[in-house]
Amino acid sequence: MSNVPTILKETEDKMKKSLDVVQQHFSGVRTGRATTGMVENLRVDYYGTPTPMRQVANITIPEPRTILISPWDAGAIKPIEKAISDSDLGIQPVVDGKLVRLSIPPLTRERREEMVKIVHKLAEEGRVSMRSIRRDANERLKAVEKEKTITEDESRKGQDSVQKLTDRYIQLIDQTQQNKEKDLMQN
Repeated sequence: MSNVPTILKETEDKMKKSLDVVQQHFSGVRTGRATTGMVENLRVDYYGTPTPMRQVANITIPEPRTILISPWDAGAIKPIEKAISDSDLGIQPVVDGKLVRLSIPPLTRERREEMVKIVHKLAEEGRVSMRSIRRDANERLKAVEKEKTITEDESRKGQDSVQKLTDRYIQLIDQTQQNKEKDLMQN
């Protein structure tokens, strides 16, 4: 019985999840215009529990450079304000009654370059994660080969397939990084 297809399937699932995390982090890096991704994953200290912003408030974009956050519970306004102030967004929240308003200032050249560095770092973390997943998969293939569950040829083919998966997902990270950097430098 061959475990190679199972190992490959699990490896691809892990790589997909890792790519999703990288893309989610990229959406949090702000460009010159407002997106809900900038704040929806910020952790709000909601009654002592770090909770993603999207779970405690409605987040809308009424104008291209404005984010409106409407908490479902008025008691969440102060923690939301604190979460935004403590984040690396570099935006001061304005409490407007039962709403928190964020005005996105245009990015300066220096801030754009800082954001590109952050995107580069996030992409590198994603690539490292992919290589780690590849290493784990190759170790599993070698282990089942040692147990004589699969042949040496099956192990080699499996490792080649893992390498192809790794190359494909790293290419997707690179493409996403290039798009984000282009987006940052255009606005």
